[in-house]
Amino acid sequence: MTTGAALPDLGRFIAIDWSGAAGKRYAGIAVAECGAEGPPRVVAPTERQWSRTAVFDWLLDGLERGPALVGIDCAFSLPFDVAGRYFPDPDLATAFDLWDLVEAVAGAEPDFAGGGFAAHPGYGADFWRAGTQPDWYRDPHRRTERVCRADGYGSPQSPYKLIGAKQVGKGGLAGMRMLRALKRAAPDRVAVWPFDAPGPGRTVICEIYPRLFLIRAGFGLRKIRDGAATDAALAVLGAPPAGLSGVVTDHDADALVSAAGLRWLAERQAVWSPPAMDARVRRQEGWIFGVGDRNPEDAAPGT
Repeated sequence: MTTGAALPDLGRFIAIDWSGAAGKRYAGIAVAECGAEGPPRVVAPTERQWSRTAVFDWLLDGLERGPALVGIDCAFSLPFDVAGRYFPDPDLATAFDLWDLVEAVAGAEPDFAGGGFAAHPGYGADFWRAGTQPDWYRDPHRRTERVCRADGYGSPQSPYKLIGAKQVGKGGLAGMRMLRALKRAAPDRVAVWPFDAPGPGRTVICEIYPRLFLIRAGFGLRKIRDGAATDAALAVLGAPPAGLSGVVTDHDADALVSAAGLRWLAERQAVWSPPAMDARVRRQEGWIFGVGDRNPEDAAPGT
């Protein structure tokens, strides 16, 4: 999407707190949705907890309800300073080529799991998978992650780091598999931003980093764990209160605040064309929605 292009016409805003964990269903997945007006709401899974396949099915079924902006908390690609080596011509390779490669390696794993890619002898050597940090590991980051840090919106982990509670690599690989399947199932109705240009009638799927919305709402590095704090964050992002009482899981809170944050940001032209996102980044690495767009009226980071 270029500067001056028409903003996509989107009537629904969906945020998904994602998980790359092994298993069948995951406490770490949460889904929230809001319309063009009104508060966001938590979408309950059909069973006790979401699976990645259930999220895929829900998104596919939801295409019939009209175009949405869907934010998923996972890396949509890998740093191409490293991943480019996986292809005969690194300059011509795209994020979609990476998705095909991940699928070719990990496609037999159930529920869109992608951990097998990081264990593959041809690609796994680039991932920090166990123990203390190896001497060879340089913690590679995509440009969007570096700009996110520079903007004061938190410190996204490298997708190549598979150590610790904050690691995001397996979630990203699982997300790539799920997004690839969704595009193949509905190629004319799904656009994955920024690799695809939004178009009329298409649901747009973007990468999100919930901490960005929490910081913009004035919560700094704190987690939100109750209904009152959730409503306070929503108010800063222009949304009515969700009206939840008592304890709220941080996964539900992240999804609720992110859904409202997506709606809050989507009408800003600069969000869709951040200056630091050049053609190579747009084609190969992707971008976190809201990074690189500074607005003086926003809450100050860390307040």
